[in-house]
Amino acid sequence: MRIVFLVAVLGGAVFYSYIAFVDLNFLTRTGRLGPGFFPRIIGVGMALTTIWVILDALRDRARVAAGGAAGADDAPAGSWGDAARLIALALGYAVLLRLFGGFVATLIYLAATLSLLNPGRHVQNALVAVLLPIFVYILFDRLLNANMPPAMFELLPF
Repeated sequence: MRIVFLVAVLGGAVFYSYIAFVDLNFLTRTGRLGPGFFPRIIGVGMALTTIWVILDALRDRARVAAGGAAGADDAPAGSWGDAARLIALALGYAVLLRLFGGFVATLIYLAATLSLLNPGRHVQNALVAVLLPIFVYILFDRLLNANMPPAMFELLPF
């Protein structure tokens, strides 16, 4: 199941990179970095990292097939329920993005997802769920002047 997921992520990374290279200009008319600069770096980095992880997973799979012990990160049987919950959370995130905007939706999504993936570490989960959206907001909205997704219902004044 891990390899299937990684192949799906690789497909998304390749599609994202394709859009970044085809539809977004690398430079503006004045010769400055354009809207395609950052997405190209992210897309290529995401694709290369995913390929690396797929090769690692295939190497682990070959080791287990040859009679070796399963690794610590190998998924136990019956992990489809976790996958279904993560898919539901991702779909919920898409709905929350439209309703409450990028900052609030990301905060809620991270809190819910981390409680599922990292149970028992409430302080760490809360810190990541709060600090990461703040960092993303400051980086994109303030420093790069790229607006966060708009909200139908504004809950925050900024």
